[in-house]
Amino acid sequence: MFLEKFLLRALHGVHLVARPVTLGVRGAVFDEAGRVFLVRHTYVSGWHMPGGGVDPGEAAVDALRRELLEEGNLELVDPPQLVAVYFNRNASNRDHVVFYRCGAFRQTGPKAPDAEIAATGFFALDALPDDTTAGTRRRLSELRGDGPIDLHW
Repeated sequence: MFLEKFLLRALHGVHLVARPVTLGVRGAVFDEAGRVFLVRHTYVSGWHMPGGGVDPGEAAVDALRRELLEEGNLELVDPPQLVAVYFNRNASNRDHVVFYRCGAFRQTGPKAPDAEIAATGFFALDALPDDTTAGTRRRLSELRGDGPIDLHW
């Protein structure tokens, strides 16, 4: 048993070095008026749904909760609903994004700009900022049921 665990860990370590995979999360958060919460980062252009990387040893849903709190002062009341896992070829050839639709939430206060987040806001789906990213627009279209899910972010 010990040898088996040792070998599995060793093979996993080799795999991580040879074929590293990155994993991120994003969440669609809507207010009572049906507006979606978006963030504009300081280090990348465009408006995005909140999210970020999953840390080692962290469950994807826990990463989502952490990112929502960090990027928007948003606390989920209900568990988020998994929509799909997307291949993000824009980031690398090994990146995936776990996408959730979030239910009830509370915002502890407006998010002030900081070193990571330049601006945040809730936007009507028919009045998104002009520089909302294509991936964000596709995910929102999918949530509206305007077409099938495209598994590429």
